[in-house]
Amino acid sequence: MPGKVADFLRTAELDDDERAALDQGVTARRGQGYTLRVTAVPAVHHRLLARCQPLDGGPGAPTVPAQRKARREYENRVSALAPTGP
Repeated sequence: MPGKVADFLRTAELDDDERAALDQGVTARRGQGYTLRVTAVPAVHHRLLARCQPLDGGPGAPTVPAQRKARREYENRVSALAPTGP
């Protein structure tokens, strides 16, 4: 998960599973930013992805291109995971 997404999610209201996944993530430096390696079941990643939807901007919300790109990268990684179920 890109660092901009992780930073946003740390300030969000998360359930216990999501918070535990973030807290147990391992930080890896990457260029100017960082990546948080999170080990969790795909369902948790899908829920985290849904919670960071505001990074895409929206009506009345400012859009920051770097945040939007970070969310899109995370979405691509999550979509490559196994499906969440039926």
